[in-house]
Amino acid sequence: MELFIILLIPVIVTFVCIIPVKGYMLSARATIIGSFAVLVVSSSMAFAPGLSAHGGPIAFGGWLFCDGFSALIVLLVSFVGFTASLFSLGYMKRMETEMETEYEPGQFRIYYALYNLFLLSMLAVPIFSNVALVWIAVELTTLLSVFLVGFENSSEALEAAWKYVVLTCMGAAIALVGVLILYWGLRLTGTDQFTWSQLFHAAPKMQPVFLKTAFLFILIGFGTKAGLVPLHTWLPDAHSQAPSPVCALLSGIETTTALYIIIRLVPLMTTISGNMASPWLITFGMISVGTAAFLLIQVKDYKRLFAFSTIEHMGIILVAVGLAGSAANLGAVSQIVAHTITKSFCFFAAGATLLVTGTRDISRVRGLIRTSPAAGAALLVGGFAIAGAPPFAVFVSEFSIIRAGLAAGHYLVIGGLVLFIVIAFCGIMSHINGMVFGIPLEKTAAKPVLPAACKFALAIAVVPVVLFGIYYPHAIHTLMQFAALSMGR
Repeated sequence: MELFIILLIPVIVTFVCIIPVKGYMLSARATIIGSFAVLVVSSSMAFAPGLSAHGGPIAFGGWLFCDGFSALIVLLVSFVGFTASLFSLGYMKRMETEMETEYEPGQFRIYYALYNLFLLSMLAVPIFSNVALVWIAVELTTLLSVFLVGFENSSEALEAAWKYVVLTCMGAAIALVGVLILYWGLRLTGTDQFTWSQLFHAAPKMQPVFLKTAFLFILIGFGTKAGLVPLHTWLPDAHSQAPSPVCALLSGIETTTALYIIIRLVPLMTTISGNMASPWLITFGMISVGTAAFLLIQVKDYKRLFAFSTIEHMGIILVAVGLAGSAANLGAVSQIVAHTITKSFCFFAAGATLLVTGTRDISRVRGLIRTSPAAGAALLVGGFAIAGAPPFAVFVSEFSIIRAGLAAGHYLVIGGLVLFIVIAFCGIMSHINGMVFGIPLEKTAAKPVLPAACKFALAIAVVPVVLFGIYYPHAIHTLMQFAALSMGR
């Protein structure tokens, strides 16, 4: 029942958002209440006693399902969805009143309607059990969010939206070929149900050529959606031009839902003698981490800075999954959690900085801690956290991956990974340091204080970023262990 309720709430809120009433506060408040309700139901489901690594709630005759891994993704989507809805309340109001942006009447109601539909599509990815429906849900995340990317209606935003939809839809087409090949191989075993559980049970009987070919197509196709190099070119544009609350969803969790599908295939590949998934995962992951590390050095836009960091983190997750083993899988899950909570906070901090300074140009933001202590402190914490400094969550996850890799004897891979992480750390902090502590420009004037809703969202979002760097609550740690076990089967 919980699975159906999780999907139903955003649908109801969407209808509320399009009610033609004066103003958009009804839409904003309904979105906050709805996203909070989704978070409550998701938490209840994720921490239910009946959940395990390979089992949990099933609804509608098996069309909807939830195990440890999918429950974790649903929980992360709902958390970011709630905090982003809070931040949207203050961000959009300030954009309307003080940034002198021209919007058509009712455009904000459309924003919130699309926001809820986008949230619905991301929740559907881990909840759907049929792989074909999962592909449809992933494609809907693009089609429903592309209008949010181009929401500000500037030439740069529209260009980013077109690049986003063209490249990711091209990737979806490639992934569809992989899905069809996977179904073909499944049908030859005499199995009819195209679900994750049936795929796992039928994998030992499938011809390896079907599994290998399908995996490569899906890796490349959904790798485009996740922003893996060299398929990443849409990501920094889209994540820099979209409104900051949308960026938190795009960068914090949408990319993770694409990786979720790739990771779901890894247990299938282990049924093949001489598993070929690991070399591909490590190769794509290392290329992505290395490329992003050097791009972080020369970036000029602080929202693009966090976007390139997303590419780095997607690569780290793939490397961890490619290392295999229980410790590496747990490290990958930890990195997924750390990336989601930290990256969403970083884009909230970026949004606060934009509201205060009115620019995304790194060189024009100096002495932020003086002009706006709240925005400056948030940007500093976000920079340290996403770069992997202790005592934040990303440091713990990266350290666990490095330790697992060294224990398994992957010295060359871990050596390269550590080098790229250090380069990325230096690149991020060199920009953040100047923005927060640099000498303010002579013509820079302090902007009004941040809206209360933005401060509240930042205060909520920063809690797990700090807490998970020190301590994982037992319930969260158990859920992460379930997710790691489902990755290895």
